[in-house]
Amino acid sequence: MDLIVGTALKILDEEGAEALSLRALAQRLKSSTATLYRHFTGRADLMARVVDRIIGEMELDRAETATTSWRQACRAAACNMFEVLSRHRNVAPLLGDHIPTGPNAAASREHFLALLLANGFPPDLAARAYALLTRYVLGFAMQLRPDPAATSREEAQFAAAAHGLDPARFPATAAVADSLPVPLEEEFALGLDLLLAGLAQLRDRAPDA
Repeated sequence: MDLIVGTALKILDEEGAEALSLRALAQRLKSSTATLYRHFTGRADLMARVVDRIIGEMELDRAETATTSWRQACRAAACNMFEVLSRHRNVAPLLGDHIPTGPNAAASREHFLALLLANGFPPDLAARAYALLTRYVLGFAMQLRPDPAATSREEAQFAAAAHGLDPARFPATAAVADSLPVPLEEEFALGLDLLLAGLAQLRDRAPDA
C-alpha cells in the first residue's frame, strides 16, 4: 500500500490532481485498474489516502510541544504544515474542497486540540482557534504556484511596475516600492504571529481562563 500511495503522490506532485486517476496510477505501476480496485473504492478514496499520507508528514513533535509554550508549539505546527504544503503544491486545493478524515488527520487534529485545551483554552475557543490556524495556513498554501520560478518572475515584474509608477500620483506606493512585493513566506510569518497574539488575548479574557 505504501508503494501505491507513494506513486499516486508522485503523480499528484508532478502532474496535478487532474492527472491522478486509478488508470494513470495503474499505468505508472505497470499494473491493472482492477487490481487497484481491491484497495480503493474509487478515485475519491485514492485521493483521500494521498491527502492523509501528506498530512502524516505534518506530524507534530510531541517532545517539543511538551517543553515549549503553546504559542511556540502552535507556531511550529503551522510552519511545519506550510512547509509540507510547499513541498506538495498541488494538494492545497484538495484540502480546501474536502475536510480530511483519515487516521493521520484525526491524530493531528487530536494532538492540536489537546495542546490548546491543556493550555487554558475553553472548548469552544479551542475549536475555533484550531480551525482558524489550519485555514490560515491552507489559505497561504493555496497561493503557492506549482512553479516557484514563475512566482519569482511575477514578483520581479510587480516590483518593476511599482517602481515605474509616477510618485506624484502614487506617493504611498513610491514610498514603499523598495519593500514590494512582500515575499509570501514573510507575509505568512507576520500574519501567524499576529493571529497567535490575538488568540492569546482571547484566551486570557475567556471566563474559564
